[in-house]
Amino acid sequence: MPELIKSRSQKAGLGPGALIHIGDKKAGQVEITVIDYDAEHFEKKQVNTVDECFVFKSKPTVTWINVDGIQDTSVTEKLGGCYGFHPLVMEDILNTDQRPKMEDYGDYLYIVLKMLYYHKDTSQVITEQISLILGSNYVVSFQEGLEGDIFDPVRERIKVGSNRIRKLGADYLAYSLIDSIVDSYFGILERFGEDIEYLEEELVTNPESGTLHAIHDLKREMIFLRKSVWPLREVINALDRGESPLIAEATGIFLRDVYDHTIQVIDTIETFRDMLSGMLDIYLSSISNKMNEVMKVLTIIATIFIPLTFIVGLYGMNFRYMPELQWRWGYPAVWIVMLVAVVLMVFYFRRKKWM
Repeated sequence: MPELIKSRSQKAGLGPGALIHIGDKKAGQVEITVIDYDAEHFEKKQVNTVDECFVFKSKPTVTWINVDGIQDTSVTEKLGGCYGFHPLVMEDILNTDQRPKMEDYGDYLYIVLKMLYYHKDTSQVITEQISLILGSNYVVSFQEGLEGDIFDPVRERIKVGSNRIRKLGADYLAYSLIDSIVDSYFGILERFGEDIEYLEEELVTNPESGTLHAIHDLKREMIFLRKSVWPLREVINALDRGESPLIAEATGIFLRDVYDHTIQVIDTIETFRDMLSGMLDIYLSSISNKMNEVMKVLTIIATIFIPLTFIVGLYGMNFRYMPELQWRWGYPAVWIVMLVAVVLMVFYFRRKKWM
């Protein structure tokens, strides 16, 4: 976060639409992939320069241009200039701390989403901003350039042919990309569900300080997930209920299905947050109970030794005329009295169920 704030400070004093990349930079070159298709035609190619994408603008087929890596601002600037993107749109593409949103610019829709990855080693979620621009016959997607993405099933469906995605327009392609992102959230939530289940067992059997740290880490991840997913329902709802001619009525039905999935994801996140809050209370109660048990044992031991200390202290006084001091059986008698006192107290504590 401090690094992000530091990067954003570079824009101080610049005018709106200044193209400055804010976020992590991908190592290597920007990769641009073009998929052009219709019901009968399919073409996929990786281009070396932005200029090679321009020929697809005038084609009647559906074109998907995927830009993997946005550290080179000239790529966004040239592509935006060809397709007529607003300068503020290009600025938002390069600012990777955007909130999920949808903006209607008439000829195209600008959509910001968060693609999430679950890191197994750290049990943390890595986020990548995805910017989608939906036009009449094209979709342009901008990725930050992290390793891999979750769009391979969509690419495979386009390649296979003779299915719905090849017969419908660019709006259905945009829906498919959004649906892939939302569906990936379920896999991440399943991982977190397993972590929470493991923590619940550990919490019951042997709560430790590490358990508390794990609960706090999961709570922080849930807050992060909520921030990334909660605005998405507004985006999907705006796409479904908007009046843009770029979204066909047939695609609206599928968008409503994505909206339902988004609500399920949000409900699951809220459920996990409530569970973690309850687990935190249980942890504090467990630690308090363990402390009470320790204090209970120490109190019983101290209580048992109170009469013994009294007897020993009584006969430890240095008075000269004490009748028991000259008694031959005084020492074993004191031992017998102390042992009887201990047995009676233990019997009494057990009867009261204090031990």
